[in-house]
Amino acid sequence: MLETSARLLELLSLLQVKRDWTSDDLAARLGVSTRTVRADIGRLRSLGYPVDARPGVAGGYRLAAGTAMPPLLLDDDEAVAVAVGLGAVATWRLGIQETSLIALAKLEQVMPAHLRRRVAAIRETTSVVPGTEPALDLSALGAAASAIRGHERLRFGYTKPGGTEEARHAEPQRLVSWGPFWYLFAWDLDREDWRVFRVDRMVPRAPTGVRFRPRVIPEDAVVQHVVRRIIEAGWSYRARVLVHAPAGEVAAKLVIPVDIEAVDDSTCRVELGSDDPDGLALWLAQLGADVEVLEGRELERAFERLATRFRRAAGGAATR
Repeated sequence: MLETSARLLELLSLLQVKRDWTSDDLAARLGVSTRTVRADIGRLRSLGYPVDARPGVAGGYRLAAGTAMPPLLLDDDEAVAVAVGLGAVATWRLGIQETSLIALAKLEQVMPAHLRRRVAAIRETTSVVPGTEPALDLSALGAAASAIRGHERLRFGYTKPGGTEEARHAEPQRLVSWGPFWYLFAWDLDREDWRVFRVDRMVPRAPTGVRFRPRVIPEDAVVQHVVRRIIEAGWSYRARVLVHAPAGEVAAKLVIPVDIEAVDDSTCRVELGSDDPDGLALWLAQLGADVEVLEGRELERAFERLATRFRRAAGGAATR
């Protein structure tokens, strides 16, 4: 059995991971009686943690937003700085984007309203130098991450590639960051099938509050499914090429969605796509390796146009 202080930390961690817990569930997880759980909930409240209780058979406990920050050894300015920093880290390609979003969702869950308004004001009034990557909508990402963490069904508006918007209802499974985009892998309840949604095309609706039991699927399978869906349905033009470079080296250089198969230590086959074959040819030219087009007449024509421009550029430089 855990000591009181350690048990309180474990109880707080459980309340942050899942929105609703019954006394019996908490007692089973902590190895104590329901009477001890009630006493521990009282201790957390006395420390400033806002724990709501709902009576009845379907009732339970949940960690709610309070009128003041709970004692996390952070003052208001520090809490705002952490929230803004986590949001900024979520836009970087450091391999910890989803972890940052989950931490941000936990922090904002217990933030008082006046601090949430300060964080929102900073986001709304801050600009960055435009780059090649699309703007990251933290509200959509945060809603998706929170729904995944809480096993909660998600409703959202989704803009299709043609520009039309439709309502979607899904059980979110995983967020996948790939190249310049974020993708949500989810079970579509209306279509009864797995779907992949680009997060920048999502507009979250009000939380549903409806829980679901996540389907068991390995993370590697999630990533492979997302890759396959993007390649098969996400692009107007698709091609297969043989690149005379190691697969790992090619994967590190290409920031567009690709499916790479190593042939040997020095060559690999790449299946990829784009809405712009000329841009795709330019990306492949920047690999610094010989490329053979195995499938994709549009890409072959794009390489021919690119070669013509390069020859004109080289000839013009030589005559000066």
